[in-house]
Amino acid sequence: MSHYQKLLKISTTGKSFYNITAKIEAAVAESGVETGLCTLFLRHTSASLVIQENADPDVLVDLANFMTKLVPESEKYIHDAEGPDDMPAHIRTALTHTSEHIPINRGHLVLGTWQGIYIWEHRQRSHVRELVVHVSG
Repeated sequence: MSHYQKLLKISTTGKSFYNITAKIEAAVAESGVETGLCTLFLRHTSASLVIQENADPDVLVDLANFMTKLVPESEKYIHDAEGPDDMPAHIRTALTHTSEHIPINRGHLVLGTWQGIYIWEHRQRSHVRELVVHVSG
């Protein structure tokens, strides 16, 4: 079995979804693995990885609106050292994922027709997020 790892640095410009599917597909292609598994790990506690609808952007808007209602920034949290969006970002990450596993077949990710891979930035300000792509097969 072979292994391939790549560290991707993804710049975000604030709270939103960032489609990284093409970057992950490129890393899988670089790996040369035809059949295997792609593991993604986001090295942060205030942003998430999600596999979600990639055709209708309203889905992402509805998800963001739902999360804002579920974990409001207007609450008073004990941990607020980095501002009012800090603790809500940690809670949102705890409710979602920082890793995903996607099968690889014929050198491509086995995603559904309407699936895309996103970094979900939960903070208001810009960040550079580090994503480890590990391909084995």
